[in-house]
Amino acid sequence: MTTETVTGQLIIDHLEEGNLEPGGEVALRVDQCLLQDATGTLVMLELEVLGLDRIEVDLASQHVDHNLIQGDNRNADDHLFLLSACQRYGLHYCRPGTGVSHAVHMQEFGVPGRCLAGSDSHSCAAGGLGMLAFGCGGVEVALALAGEPLRIVMPEVWGIELRGELPDWVSAKDVVLEMLRRFGVDGGLGRVLEYRGEGLAGLDVWDRHVIANMGAELGATTTVFPSDGRTRDFLERHGRAGDWRRIEAGDGARYDREIVLDLDRLEPLIALPSSPGNVVPVREVAGEPVYQAYLGSSANPGHRDFAIAAHMVKGRVADPGVSFDINPSTRRVLEDLSRDGSLQALVQAGARLHQAGCNGCIGMGQAPATGRNSLRTVPRNFPGRSGTPEDSVFLCSPETAVASALFGEITDPRTLGIPCPPREQLEAPAREGAGRRDLVSLVVAPLADDAARRVALVKGPNITTFPELEPLPEDLVIEVLLELGDDVSTDEILPAGMRVLPFRSNPQRIAEFCFKALEPDYMGAARRLLDQDDLDGHAVIAGNNYGQGSSREHAALAPRLLGLRVVVARSFARIHWQNLVNFGVLPLRFADEGAADLVHEGSRLRFPGLRSGLEAGGGLRAIVEDAGGEVGLVHDLSPRQVRYVLAGGVLAETRTRRGQAVDAGGDRASR
Repeated sequence: MTTETVTGQLIIDHLEEGNLEPGGEVALRVDQCLLQDATGTLVMLELEVLGLDRIEVDLASQHVDHNLIQGDNRNADDHLFLLSACQRYGLHYCRPGTGVSHAVHMQEFGVPGRCLAGSDSHSCAAGGLGMLAFGCGGVEVALALAGEPLRIVMPEVWGIELRGELPDWVSAKDVVLEMLRRFGVDGGLGRVLEYRGEGLAGLDVWDRHVIANMGAELGATTTVFPSDGRTRDFLERHGRAGDWRRIEAGDGARYDREIVLDLDRLEPLIALPSSPGNVVPVREVAGEPVYQAYLGSSANPGHRDFAIAAHMVKGRVADPGVSFDINPSTRRVLEDLSRDGSLQALVQAGARLHQAGCNGCIGMGQAPATGRNSLRTVPRNFPGRSGTPEDSVFLCSPETAVASALFGEITDPRTLGIPCPPREQLEAPAREGAGRRDLVSLVVAPLADDAARRVALVKGPNITTFPELEPLPEDLVIEVLLELGDDVSTDEILPAGMRVLPFRSNPQRIAEFCFKALEPDYMGAARRLLDQDDLDGHAVIAGNNYGQGSSREHAALAPRLLGLRVVVARSFARIHWQNLVNFGVLPLRFADEGAADLVHEGSRLRFPGLRSGLEAGGGLRAIVEDAGGEVGLVHDLSPRQVRYVLAGGVLAETRTRRGQAVDAGGDRASR
């Protein structure tokens, strides 16, 4: 990769430490932060541990889009807590019902050329606006809010050249599904995907958002688009023309790998249950019965995604056996759909209208019936994520979902026999008064410093303090509690949904749900091992791409509270790997594949001199007591990350380091 790529320009603009050689660690200055409520509650508790006074980034926004269902006091209490924390620390607070964090942030706050760290894995969606945007664990966002740089492993940069134009009834969702069909759910690991080429002219910013959003499903570090005329048009439409700047690849741009996508040759695609990478043409599964067609979420949030649906159903009614669910992505989109008549057409066709937010995408309502097929425009279909344990969720475009809703079976939209409207016909209606920002009344702006310092955090009975984590001992003896396969998702490690999400501000209680889908007695077994005087906890061993999916750091913290000290996997998803380190869990790989044959569920591993070995660098060894052998293990941690693990986690190390900086140099710890 050369510095004339868009990615290279953005990284150079924010680089504080390191260089652009893939594989090394770089530190990036963060301009903006995005938080959502399912992870933001923990971020605010972490800021409390750090003793932060006021945030030290240009802008941060806290969105309430996951925990919207107020079945009891817990979610409502969290909303008040988040509002008070935003006022105390200096964040914008986007009230419940404002919309999905990624879409709202892009409409209201995103700026081309800025670097964003978000406590949601789909924060990479901001790459559609020409931003350098990373999904992170919450503690990394807390550190960024405190003025610390974001540290990542420098990725390769792939150039994805788009040629031609999308055919009728094929849209941006089919572009990213084609990428998943080609490269799978781990094809983007250690890579930035930068889109370029003549085909960009036919993709507006919402289309680019769709593609950038689901770069997370490819395992990519992030996705980047240029900031061009389409970007300027988007910002002008949202009253923010002054935020635009042109950022495009130079003539000398070179990539670590170059890929060509001929848009003209794409057809409607669909991901079969239960992986975003299980992609086939819609025509191959046409005729399969459908129970649910679900439109919305962060993966298809634009006005066009709903307007095309309204065009398709006008004068028609969804099949009576289909639950036709509409989840507007933002309040602004909902208003526009009401103003141009789309909302009326959808409601008259039998659509069930839900509030603007994440909703069924994260298992918060709209769960499908047992054993029935659900077609969704959401980004993920991991087993059970919908809220139904034995779910059958397909991922597809709005066009495919709506065509299927009309006929009650999976239907290729090209077979409808109606003309596909031109894209300009599906744009949001013009608003009176260019530059008017309708959502301002729903966004609570930060208080002035003096007023903010008088704000007390409002903590309901379910909101706890952040737990203390002990440092890594010199010698470690653990038992392998679980042996897992490839592509274990964070939904399987710690599920979302209506039963679990309300405990996001209570790490001790949420730990009760760890690994429930894979081992129902995990918590009991983990506690029994902790009760044994000759053990220091337990380990998990797994295959490739361990921890794919959500950025939820609870999936690392909660097992840690139950005694998880080591995970040995063939490879890790980027965000979960960092989350494990952040909470003092050691992510390792076997030095050779043959060594894996010695270690199984129930094996007892002894790590003599583990702490000293990590401090010295190099490989590690573990004695497999039941097998009478020894295995070599390696890690991919930087010296900084080693310090985190030794200290028991990043918060303990950072608090000590920042405290030492205050002692040595007055207010230097404020950076």
